[in-house]
Amino acid sequence: MFTNDWDDNIFPLAYLLTFRTFGTWLHGDERGSVDTHDRKNVYGMPDISPNKNLEKLMQEKMKSQEFLLDEIQRKTVEEAVAEFCQHKNFLLHAVNARTNHVHAVISTQTKPEPVINFLKSYSTRKLRESNLISAEIKPWSRGGSRRYLWKERHVPLAIEYVLYGQGDIPFEIKD
Repeated sequence: MFTNDWDDNIFPLAYLLTFRTFGTWLHGDERGSVDTHDRKNVYGMPDISPNKNLEKLMQEKMKSQEFLLDEIQRKTVEEAVAEFCQHKNFLLHAVNARTNHVHAVISTQTKPEPVINFLKSYSTRKLRESNLISAEIKPWSRGGSRRYLWKERHVPLAIEYVLYGQGDIPFEIKD
């Protein structure tokens, strides 16, 4: 199904990309969080521990309300992701826009960080063009999550997770 020439290809078979809506997962949250500005933020290091005081402080520092996607907005975001992938000739395996985050499994021969940023920008533009959000609304939180899918068996598992499961990721990517 998928091939990867390990000598010539520095990119994985696909990425599992996730980006969240603004204000829906703050530092101190009970789920833990990652501080991307902390130089100690290294793969495998623990997340920021749950901390109600920190979470409250982060809520107080927010410049706008948290943002949640309704059904029409979610469909618009999914369409925007598909259009962007088609335009860039990326292979979109799956996309699922939830009320507070978006998952996508995408194969591309580029780094994932700019892809996440482009997906958020393109989705925002489509939401505004469709008059589903105003110019003042900041729909996305900073950054995003990316998981590298190096093994063939990881790609269909990630697709299944995106389409049908929203609990823990049902596979280990480290091996």
